Amino acid sequence: MIQTIAIWKDGTVETSVGWKRLQSPDIAWYWVDYSQPTVEEQQTLQKKFRFHPLSVEDCVEKYVQRPKMDVYDGYTFFVFHALHQKTLDSLELNCFVSSNYLVTFHYDALRDVQNVWHKIKKSEDLQRGPMTVLHEVIDRMVDDYFPAVYRVEDDLNAIEDNRGGEDTQELMERLFDTRVYMSKIRRTVLPMRDVLYRMLYTERSPVSKERRLFYQDVYDHLITLVEMLESFREFSADIRDNYLSINSDKMNSIMMTLTVITTIFMPLTFVAGVYGMNFVNMPELQLPYGYPLVLAFMLVIALVFTLFFQRKGWFRIGRAAKQKRKRRVTFRRPPPR
Repeated sequence: MIQTIAIWKDGTVETSVGWKRLQSPDIAWYWVDYSQPTVEEQQTLQKKFRFHPLSVEDCVEKYVQRPKMDVYDGYTFFVFHALHQKTLDSLELNCFVSSNYLVTFHYDALRDVQNVWHKIKKSEDLQRGPMTVLHEVIDRMVDDYFPAVYRVEDDLNAIEDNRGGEDTQELMERLFDTRVYMSKIRRTVLPMRDVLYRMLYTERSPVSKERRLFYQDVYDHLITLVEMLESFREFSADIRDNYLSINSDKMNSIMMTLTVITTIFMPLTFVAGVYGMNFVNMPELQLPYGYPLVLAFMLVIALVFTLFFQRKGWFRIGRAAKQKRKRRVTFRRPPPR
Protein backbone atom coordinates (compact mmCIF):
# COMPACT_ATOMS: atom_id res chain seq x y z
CA MET A 1 0.00 0.00 0.00
CA ILE A 2 1.23 3.46 -0.94
CA GLN A 3 0.08 6.53 0.99
CA THR A 4 0.84 10.11 0.02
CA ILE A 5 0.50 13.33 1.93
CA ALA A 6 1.43 16.77 0.60
CA ILE A 7 1.97 20.10 2.33
CA TRP A 8 1.20 22.97 0.02
CA LYS A 9 2.97 26.29 0.25
CA ASP A 10 -0.10 27.93 1.75
CA GLY A 11 0.05 25.44 4.67
CA THR A 12 -2.75 23.18 3.43
CA VAL A 13 -2.31 19.46 4.13
CA GLU A 14 -3.73 17.04 1.58
CA THR A 15 -3.66 13.25 1.56
CA SER A 16 -3.95 10.73 -1.29
CA VAL A 17 -2.27 13.05 -3.78
CA GLY A 18 -1.63 11.54 -7.22
CA TRP A 19 1.82 11.13 -8.77
CA LYS A 20 1.32 13.96 -11.27
CA ARG A 21 0.14 16.45 -8.67
CA LEU A 22 3.15 15.66 -6.45
CA GLN A 23 5.30 17.43 -9.03
CA SER A 24 3.32 20.67 -8.74
CA PRO A 25 5.46 23.73 -7.92
CA ASP A 26 2.82 24.80 -5.39
CA ILE A 27 3.72 21.87 -3.11
CA ALA A 28 6.26 22.74 -0.43
CA TRP A 29 7.10 19.09 0.23
CA TYR A 30 5.44 15.69 0.36
CA TRP A 31 5.68 12.31 2.08
CA VAL A 32 5.17 8.97 0.35
CA ASP A 33 4.89 5.90 2.57
CA TYR A 34 5.30 2.37 1.21
CA SER A 35 3.73 0.03 3.77
CA GLN A 36 3.93 -3.69 2.93
CA PRO A 37 4.18 -2.83 -0.79
CA THR A 38 3.48 -5.21 -3.65
CA VAL A 39 6.01 -5.97 -6.39
CA GLU A 40 4.34 -3.47 -8.72
CA GLU A 41 4.46 -0.79 -6.04
CA GLN A 42 8.14 -1.50 -5.37
CA GLN A 43 8.96 -0.81 -9.02
CA THR A 44 7.76 2.78 -8.66
CA LEU A 45 10.83 3.56 -6.56
CA GLN A 46 12.87 3.66 -9.76
CA LYS A 47 10.16 4.57 -12.23
CA LYS A 48 8.81 7.58 -10.34
CA PHE A 49 11.72 8.70 -8.17
CA ARG A 50 14.69 7.26 -10.10
CA PHE A 51 16.52 6.31 -6.94
CA HIS A 52 19.92 4.66 -7.21
CA PRO A 53 19.65 0.90 -7.85
CA LEU A 54 21.75 0.10 -4.79
CA SER A 55 19.43 1.97 -2.44
CA VAL A 56 16.39 0.40 -4.10
CA GLU A 57 17.97 -3.02 -3.71
CA ASP A 58 18.52 -2.38 0.01
CA CYS A 59 14.80 -1.64 0.30
CA VAL A 60 13.29 -4.54 -1.61
CA GLU A 61 15.60 -7.22 -0.24
CA LYS A 62 13.78 -8.80 2.69
CA TYR A 63 16.83 -9.63 4.77
CA VAL A 64 17.41 -7.08 7.51
CA GLN A 65 19.91 -4.38 6.59
CA ARG A 66 22.20 -2.85 9.18
CA PRO A 67 21.20 0.73 10.10
CA LYS A 68 23.20 3.10 7.93
CA MET A 69 23.30 6.41 6.06
CA ASP A 70 24.23 6.67 2.36
CA VAL A 71 24.49 10.01 0.58
CA TYR A 72 23.45 10.08 -3.09
CA ASP A 73 23.00 12.91 -5.56
CA GLY A 74 19.87 14.78 -4.57
CA TYR A 75 18.87 12.68 -1.57
CA THR A 76 20.11 10.77 1.46
CA PHE A 77 19.19 7.15 2.09
CA PHE A 78 18.73 5.87 5.66
CA VAL A 79 18.08 2.49 7.20
CA PHE A 80 16.63 2.56 10.71
CA HIS A 81 15.45 -0.18 13.05
CA ALA A 82 12.36 -0.26 15.20
CA LEU A 83 12.05 -2.82 17.97
CA HIS A 84 9.27 -5.37 18.22
CA GLN A 85 8.07 -5.15 21.81
CA LYS A 86 7.29 -8.86 22.21
CA THR A 87 9.91 -10.71 20.16
CA LEU A 88 12.56 -7.93 20.31
CA ASP A 89 13.25 -8.48 16.61
CA SER A 90 14.47 -5.57 14.49
CA LEU A 91 11.89 -4.05 12.15
CA GLU A 92 13.50 -2.24 9.22
CA LEU A 93 12.50 1.22 8.05
CA ASN A 94 14.07 2.64 4.87
CA CYS A 95 13.95 6.38 4.27
CA PHE A 96 14.77 8.55 1.26
CA VAL A 97 15.11 12.17 2.35
CA SER A 98 15.49 15.28 0.24
CA SER A 99 14.71 18.93 0.72
CA ASN A 100 11.22 18.56 -0.75
CA TYR A 101 10.20 14.96 -0.06
CA LEU A 102 10.36 12.05 2.35
CA VAL A 103 9.86 8.49 1.13
CA THR A 104 9.53 5.71 3.70
CA PHE A 105 9.56 2.01 2.84
CA HIS A 106 8.83 -0.86 5.23
CA TYR A 107 7.48 -4.40 5.04
CA ASP A 108 6.28 -4.48 8.64
CA ALA A 109 3.44 -2.40 10.01
CA LEU A 110 5.25 0.25 12.06
CA ARG A 111 3.13 1.94 14.72
CA ASP A 112 5.45 4.94 15.01
CA VAL A 113 5.19 5.76 11.31
CA GLN A 114 1.40 5.55 11.40
CA ASN A 115 1.19 7.73 14.50
CA VAL A 116 3.31 10.45 12.91
CA TRP A 117 1.31 10.12 9.69
CA HIS A 118 -1.93 10.91 11.52
CA LYS A 119 -0.30 13.59 13.66
CA ILE A 120 1.12 15.57 10.73
CA LYS A 121 -2.35 16.74 9.78
CA LYS A 122 -2.83 18.44 13.14
CA SER A 123 0.66 19.64 14.12
CA GLU A 124 2.02 22.70 12.36
CA ASP A 125 5.50 21.92 13.67
CA LEU A 126 5.58 18.64 11.73
CA GLN A 127 4.64 20.51 8.55
CA ARG A 128 7.98 22.35 8.47
CA GLY A 129 9.82 19.80 6.37
CA PRO A 130 10.91 16.19 5.80
CA MET A 131 13.70 16.27 8.39
CA THR A 132 11.21 17.39 11.04
CA VAL A 133 8.97 14.42 10.29
CA LEU A 134 11.97 12.09 10.15
CA HIS A 135 13.08 13.29 13.58
CA GLU A 136 9.61 12.64 14.99
CA VAL A 137 9.63 9.08 13.63
CA ILE A 138 13.14 8.31 14.92
CA ASP A 139 12.39 9.86 18.29
CA ARG A 140 9.35 7.64 18.74
CA MET A 141 11.28 4.56 17.63
CA VAL A 142 14.04 5.26 20.15
CA ASP A 143 11.52 5.93 22.92
CA ASP A 144 10.08 2.48 22.25
CA TYR A 145 13.49 0.97 23.08
CA PHE A 146 13.20 2.03 26.72
CA PRO A 147 10.36 -0.32 27.81
CA ALA A 148 12.29 -3.31 26.49
CA VAL A 149 15.46 -2.20 28.29
CA TYR A 150 13.56 -1.59 31.53
CA ARG A 151 12.07 -5.07 31.21
CA VAL A 152 15.60 -6.47 31.17
CA GLU A 153 16.41 -4.43 34.27
CA ASP A 154 13.34 -5.78 36.09
CA ASP A 155 14.19 -9.36 35.10
CA LEU A 156 17.75 -9.02 36.38
CA ASN A 157 16.61 -7.55 39.69
CA ALA A 158 14.00 -10.33 40.07
CA ILE A 159 16.68 -12.95 39.41
CA GLU A 160 19.04 -11.29 41.87
CA ASP A 161 16.36 -11.06 44.58
CA ASN A 162 15.02 -14.59 43.98
CA ARG A 163 11.96 -14.00 46.12
CA GLY A 164 10.32 -17.08 44.60
CA GLY A 165 12.95 -19.34 46.09
CA GLU A 166 13.97 -20.90 42.78
CA ASP A 167 16.95 -23.21 42.68
CA THR A 168 20.22 -22.26 41.06
CA GLN A 169 19.56 -24.18 37.84
CA GLU A 170 16.28 -22.36 37.18
CA LEU A 171 17.85 -19.00 37.98
CA MET A 172 20.74 -19.65 35.62
CA GLU A 173 18.34 -20.55 32.82
CA ARG A 174 16.37 -17.33 33.40
CA LEU A 175 19.60 -15.36 33.51
CA PHE A 176 20.85 -16.75 30.20
CA ASP A 177 17.45 -16.08 28.59
CA THR A 178 17.64 -12.48 29.80
CA ARG A 179 21.15 -12.13 28.38
CA VAL A 180 19.85 -13.37 25.03
CA TYR A 181 17.09 -10.72 25.09
CA MET A 182 19.66 -8.11 26.01
CA SER A 183 21.85 -9.13 23.07
CA LYS A 184 18.90 -8.69 20.72
CA ILE A 185 18.34 -5.16 21.99
CA ARG A 186 22.04 -4.32 21.68
CA ARG A 187 22.05 -5.44 18.05
CA THR A 188 19.42 -2.79 17.40
CA VAL A 189 20.57 0.05 19.66
CA LEU A 190 24.29 0.11 18.86
CA PRO A 191 23.96 0.50 15.05
CA MET A 192 21.26 3.13 15.57
CA ARG A 193 23.65 5.09 17.76
CA ASP A 194 26.27 4.97 15.01
CA VAL A 195 23.77 6.22 12.42
CA LEU A 196 22.75 9.18 14.57
CA TYR A 197 26.41 9.99 15.12
CA ARG A 198 26.97 10.11 11.37
CA MET A 199 23.89 12.25 10.88
CA LEU A 200 25.19 14.78 13.37
CA TYR A 201 28.92 14.87 12.78
CA THR A 202 29.58 14.14 9.10
CA GLU A 203 30.27 16.92 6.62
CA ARG A 204 27.46 15.83 4.28
CA SER A 205 24.88 15.59 7.03
CA PRO A 206 21.34 16.51 5.91
CA VAL A 207 20.47 17.81 9.39
CA SER A 208 20.13 21.59 9.46
CA LYS A 209 21.41 23.71 12.31
CA GLU A 210 17.93 24.44 13.62
CA ARG A 211 17.11 20.70 13.81
CA ARG A 212 20.51 19.59 15.13
CA LEU A 213 19.52 19.99 18.78
CA PHE A 214 16.50 17.75 18.27
CA TYR A 215 18.59 15.00 16.68
CA GLN A 216 21.21 15.50 19.39
CA ASP A 217 18.51 14.73 21.96
CA VAL A 218 17.73 11.42 20.21
CA TYR A 219 21.45 10.63 20.11
CA ASP A 220 21.70 11.31 23.85
CA HIS A 221 18.87 8.85 24.46
CA LEU A 222 20.74 6.21 22.48
CA ILE A 223 23.89 6.88 24.49
CA THR A 224 21.87 6.39 27.67
CA LEU A 225 20.47 3.11 26.35
CA VAL A 226 23.93 1.85 25.44
CA GLU A 227 25.27 2.71 28.89
CA MET A 228 22.32 0.95 30.52
CA LEU A 229 22.85 -2.17 28.42
CA GLU A 230 26.57 -2.23 29.20
CA SER A 231 25.80 -1.87 32.89
CA PHE A 232 23.23 -4.68 32.67
CA ARG A 233 25.79 -6.91 30.97
CA GLU A 234 28.21 -6.39 33.84
CA PHE A 235 25.40 -6.84 36.36
CA SER A 236 24.28 -10.10 34.76
CA ALA A 237 27.87 -11.33 34.68
CA ASP A 238 28.17 -10.53 38.40
CA ILE A 239 24.95 -12.42 39.14
CA ARG A 240 26.19 -15.39 37.13
CA ASP A 241 29.54 -15.40 38.92
CA ASN A 242 27.78 -14.99 42.25
CA TYR A 243 25.52 -17.98 41.71
CA LEU A 244 28.41 -20.05 40.39
CA SER A 245 30.41 -19.15 43.49
CA ILE A 246 27.50 -20.07 45.76
CA ASN A 247 27.03 -23.34 43.92
CA SER A 248 30.73 -24.08 44.24
CA ASP A 249 30.64 -23.17 47.94
CA LYS A 250 27.71 -25.52 48.48
CA MET A 251 29.59 -28.30 46.75
CA ASN A 252 32.65 -27.65 48.89
CA SER A 253 30.44 -27.70 51.99
CA ILE A 254 28.98 -31.06 50.98
CA MET A 255 32.42 -32.51 50.27
CA MET A 256 33.75 -31.16 53.58
CA THR A 257 30.83 -32.68 55.49
CA LEU A 258 31.36 -36.03 53.84
CA THR A 259 35.09 -35.83 54.55
CA VAL A 260 34.49 -35.11 58.26
CA ILE A 261 32.04 -38.00 58.58
CA THR A 262 34.35 -40.36 56.70
CA THR A 263 37.39 -39.34 58.76
CA ILE A 264 35.55 -39.86 62.07
CA PHE A 265 34.22 -43.27 61.08
CA MET A 266 37.46 -44.58 59.57
CA PRO A 267 39.09 -45.54 62.94
CA LEU A 268 35.73 -46.76 64.24
CA THR A 269 35.36 -48.99 61.22
CA PHE A 270 38.92 -50.23 61.71
CA VAL A 271 38.27 -51.19 65.36
CA ALA A 272 34.96 -52.83 64.48
CA GLY A 273 36.65 -54.72 61.65
CA VAL A 274 39.46 -55.97 63.82
CA TYR A 275 37.18 -57.36 66.54
CA GLY A 276 34.74 -58.69 64.00
CA MET A 277 37.17 -61.18 62.50
CA ASN A 278 36.19 -63.96 65.00
CA PHE A 279 39.60 -65.61 65.29
CA VAL A 280 39.86 -68.18 68.08
CA ASN A 281 43.05 -66.86 69.70
CA MET A 282 41.90 -63.28 70.32
CA PRO A 283 42.41 -62.66 74.07
CA GLU A 284 40.24 -59.49 74.08
CA LEU A 285 37.22 -61.53 73.12
CA GLN A 286 37.38 -63.39 76.43
CA LEU A 287 37.44 -60.29 78.65
CA PRO A 288 34.24 -59.86 80.67
CA TYR A 289 34.22 -56.10 80.05
CA GLY A 290 35.72 -56.24 76.57
CA TYR A 291 32.56 -55.14 74.74
CA PRO A 292 31.86 -51.97 76.79
CA LEU A 293 35.57 -51.12 76.80
CA VAL A 294 35.73 -51.25 73.01
CA LEU A 295 32.57 -49.15 72.74
CA ALA A 296 34.04 -46.59 75.15
CA PHE A 297 37.29 -46.57 73.21
CA MET A 298 35.40 -45.97 69.96
CA LEU A 299 33.40 -43.17 71.61
CA VAL A 300 36.61 -41.51 72.79
CA ILE A 301 38.05 -41.70 69.28
CA ALA A 302 34.92 -40.09 67.82
CA LEU A 303 34.96 -37.30 70.44
CA VAL A 304 38.66 -36.63 69.90
CA PHE A 305 38.22 -36.29 66.13
CA THR A 306 35.11 -34.16 66.57
CA LEU A 307 36.92 -31.75 68.91
CA PHE A 308 39.89 -31.69 66.56
CA PHE A 309 37.76 -30.71 63.54
CA GLN A 310 35.85 -28.17 65.61
CA ARG A 311 39.07 -26.44 66.64
CA LYS A 312 40.13 -26.44 62.99
CA GLY A 313 36.87 -24.68 62.07
CA TRP A 314 35.59 -27.38 59.74
CA PHE A 315 32.07 -27.19 61.20
CA ARG A 316 31.69 -23.56 60.11
CA ILE A 317 30.66 -24.62 56.62
CA GLY A 318 28.24 -22.89 54.29
CA ARG A 319 28.55 -19.58 56.11
CA ALA A 320 29.79 -17.80 52.98
CA ALA A 321 26.81 -19.05 51.02
CA LYS A 322 24.41 -17.62 53.61
CA GLN A 323 26.07 -14.22 53.55
CA LYS A 324 25.03 -13.38 50.00
CA ARG A 325 25.76 -9.86 48.95
CA LYS A 326 23.02 -8.14 46.98
CA ARG A 327 23.07 -5.06 44.82
CA ARG A 328 20.43 -3.57 42.59
CA VAL A 329 20.91 -1.56 39.41
CA THR A 330 18.33 1.16 38.88
CA PHE A 331 18.03 4.03 36.45
CA ARG A 332 15.85 7.08 36.48
CA ARG A 333 13.05 6.39 34.07
CA PRO A 334 11.69 9.23 31.94
CA PRO A 335 7.97 10.02 32.23
CA PRO A 336 5.69 8.54 29.53
CA ARG A 337 5.09 10.57 26.42
